[in-house]
Amino acid sequence: MNRLRAGWRLLRVVLHILGGVWTIWTVFPRLAPDQRHTRVQAWALEMLAYLAIKLVVKGSPPANGPMLLVANHISWVDIVVMHAARHCRFVSKDEIARWPVVSTLANAADTLYITRESRRDAMRVVHQMAQCLRDGDVLAIFPEGTTGDGSTLLPFHANLLQAAISAHAPVQPVALQFADATTGHISFAPCYVGDDTLWQSLWRTLCADNVQAVVQFGTPELAQGRERRAWSADLRETIAALRG
Repeated sequence: MNRLRAGWRLLRVVLHILGGVWTIWTVFPRLAPDQRHTRVQAWALEMLAYLAIKLVVKGSPPANGPMLLVANHISWVDIVVMHAARHCRFVSKDEIARWPVVSTLANAADTLYITRESRRDAMRVVHQMAQCLRDGDVLAIFPEGTTGDGSTLLPFHANLLQAAISAHAPVQPVALQFADATTGHISFAPCYVGDDTLWQSLWRTLCADNVQAVVQFGTPELAQGRERRAWSADLRETIAALRG
């Protein structure tokens, strides 16, 4: 019965993805940016429903930009969860831009791409992010640079925080957690870490019940003279505290 239910959820997820691609091709060209952002957020909320993940938002998402959201990273689902809580422009690894279907969805959400191994490209993206913040955008980054299992935080990389410093823009810490709604304990079902494949993580998620995605928005803050490494360390401590 569990596998049958997971198969039904998978079918709905696939159809929802295809429907999203169709909407991007046929409707998005006629929409203003704010209208597209609203559609992306609604699509993400529906995706969580098809995955049987309940969204729980705590704190106050930014009403508008400029704002740089800084969050911990657990799963491929994180981006869907963040979009469902508040549309934002993610900074993602450039290989995603070459993935079929996924790249269509990412481009529709106005994703920025970075070649992580290139210092020169990192500088380019910092300048691009700073300009987006000056333009009033809400951006989002995962400074761990990879996914953890959700029980602890990995070290934070500070480079992209320079964009907020250069643009004199606020940063809002965001703590992500997946929990079992019945027990309150961490749910490892959506984790995408170590030797996990995307399919394994997806299937575990589809088979799981009572999963909550908890998004805790902290208090926005300015650099106040801190250089990016010190600010990054402070943000890591803040996110750890938000996770409880």
